[in-house]
Amino acid sequence: MNSIFDAAGLTVFERGWLSSNNVLFDGGERHESVLIDSGYWTHAAQTVALVRRALGSRRLDRVVNTHLHSDHCGGNHALQVAFKCAIDVPAGEIDKVDRWDESLLTYRDTGQHCPRFARTGAVSVGDQMLCGAWLWEVVGSPGHDPESIVLYQPELRVLISADALWENGFGVVFPELDGMRAFQDVRDTLNRLGQLQVDWVIPGHGKPFQGLGGALERAHSRLDGFIADPARHARHAAKVLVKFQPKNVSYPVGVGPTSTGKGGPTPTIRSQM
Repeated sequence: MNSIFDAAGLTVFERGWLSSNNVLFDGGERHESVLIDSGYWTHAAQTVALVRRALGSRRLDRVVNTHLHSDHCGGNHALQVAFKCAIDVPAGEIDKVDRWDESLLTYRDTGQHCPRFARTGAVSVGDQMLCGAWLWEVVGSPGHDPESIVLYQPELRVLISADALWENGFGVVFPELDGMRAFQDVRDTLNRLGQLQVDWVIPGHGKPFQGLGGALERAHSRLDGFIADPARHARHAAKVLVKFQPKNVSYPVGVGPTSTGKGGPTPTIRSQM
């Protein structure tokens, strides 16, 4: 049993590709329930079912997105329909979402799909956000995405790192594909995370882990390789992006281009570890 996750009142839904992990704070009797990230749209029905099962008769009050790649916010629309929940996005994405500009949201150019949702609020770097009974710090983490944020709880020493840091690397540095100089942003983000006191990391993909220092060393090494050979990063990105194409996406039965696709992967639910 993970006493830290239990104290935080959180449950991690460890999802399969293409969905990001989801972190649910049930809020108990005194606080609102909050879900961090909502997974890919093809698994939205499963996301709704997971949240319903975890909350029982209670409703989901709020979704907070760490960034707006479609594997992290693709379930927003379904959750908003199911629960009438609020949705908070990073502050730098407000105009893009309100106008639903799929080019600026990068969906059109990367071949991603995300059902349109209505944001009701925003989170800014430097904010403190109440999730369960604890205040979480909103930390900027540009690199993978210019507007990306991570969440940090200093007393519990837990980091929700999204795609800024995985146990063995980090997410594709998408701005580099558009000719922007973003590898240094990744470096700065990794250095910023290295200044935090962390016992547990909940990444955007993969299982929660301990050993922040080792993960940062591996991430810095991977970044060094991409800086030395940008073409290597471009090849890696191409392999990732092809997974978003319809023929490579696993659709739940009755959803998507055909009604004969495979269902989404069964998630691992980690409230304790």
